[in-house]
Amino acid sequence: MSGERCTLVTGGAGFIGSHVIEALLARGERVVCLDNFDSFYDPAIKRANLQAAIPHPKFHLIEGDIRDRQTVEAACESHGVDRVFHAAARAGVRPSVKDPILYEDVNVRGTMVLLEVACRRAIKNFVFASSSSVYGGVQTVPFSETEPLSRPMSPYAATKLAGELLCYTYHHLYGLPVTCLRFFTVYGPRQRPEMAIHQFVRLVEEDKPLPVFGDGGARRDFTYIDDIVQGVMAALDKPFPFEVFNLGESETIELRDLIRLIEDVLGKKAHVERLPEQPGDMPVTFANVTKARRLLGYRPSTTVKDGLQRFVEWFLTAKRGRP
Repeated sequence: MSGERCTLVTGGAGFIGSHVIEALLARGERVVCLDNFDSFYDPAIKRANLQAAIPHPKFHLIEGDIRDRQTVEAACESHGVDRVFHAAARAGVRPSVKDPILYEDVNVRGTMVLLEVACRRAIKNFVFASSSSVYGGVQTVPFSETEPLSRPMSPYAATKLAGELLCYTYHHLYGLPVTCLRFFTVYGPRQRPEMAIHQFVRLVEEDKPLPVFGDGGARRDFTYIDDIVQGVMAALDKPFPFEVFNLGESETIELRDLIRLIEDVLGKKAHVERLPEQPGDMPVTFANVTKARRLLGYRPSTTVKDGLQRFVEWFLTAKRGRP
């Protein structure tokens, strides 16, 4: 077995995971992807996400569940894994309200299994993909990592906060080096189809009703995938005893203004359908990235306008390629 470092990427067939895998392979590093290809959205999309990675000689795909300790242990043992990027999760705020038990099982128990294996194998760096949703109804903006957190607004948010707490526990007990990254509304090529920008672009382009919950005044810190990957790679390259970082663009836009931008890029009018606010939705997300800039060298550089243009170009190209 090669002495090169090897990174296990859980949920590697997903949106963020597949981009991180490609970045690691581009540097000549070995990568193991663990993904169960669940049906939360079409598994064929996830398989397509790995098209560029599959033929690479330093890439290995394992189809399995993070809740299965034997599978996780075998993946690490057989490939000499020494770093973990844990991106696998049951995602989505609104679906978690409908099926909280599943979210707890995947996101909390699955994370604990990975932490157990990581400690057993003396993993050199464990990077956990957390979420801006952990901030819940925090009133102080932009959100800072020092903010005390105790009021998550959805089961999904609660499971991500629980994941961070477990990460700290395993660091405290066993000295596991852990970095938790709080992602702020990531978008870009391969974004999950139910997420806001992907869904909005698709519905406007197809002249279909666009559901907007509330008055459209909710503000989001949309972060382009390339900027997120830069932050993840920096965290993988620089182990900390235990740290938490926001990764966002540190700019916000109201949803109604985002829709106007989409209209401009597509040259089409949105058919907005007003709906009641949804339980679990946060009124604002806004990242203070001062800490990430200082300790990770994080440098987000993609404006929503530029990122949206890139996403639409990808979306239209991908749509033309579908049968």
